[in-house]
Amino acid sequence: MIQITLKQLLTVAGFTLFILVIPFIAMGISDQVNWSGMDFLVAGILVSGLGMSLAIIRNGITNKGKRLIIIALVLFTFILLWLELAVGIFGSVIAGS
Repeated sequence: MIQITLKQLLTVAGFTLFILVIPFIAMGISDQVNWSGMDFLVAGILVSGLGMSLAIIRNGITNKGKRLIIIALVLFTFILLWLELAVGIFGSVIAGS
């Protein structure tokens, strides 16, 4: 069974919080950033899901070549999903188009 250490869990939580603080501060500085509570929730789920996925991959896959390929695929998927939610590059339903 793949286990995630407390240190990894706290690192993911801290990184997620750090990423979410950036738009929160930007909302107070500029009118161009306008996130709702749902935006923060979705971003938090995406970023923490990415972090947990990377921790599971790091702990569960010992072959460095396979690990690198899977990490690249996970990052690519995360970036595509983030871009779709942010600007709707594909025009799908999840982008609010």
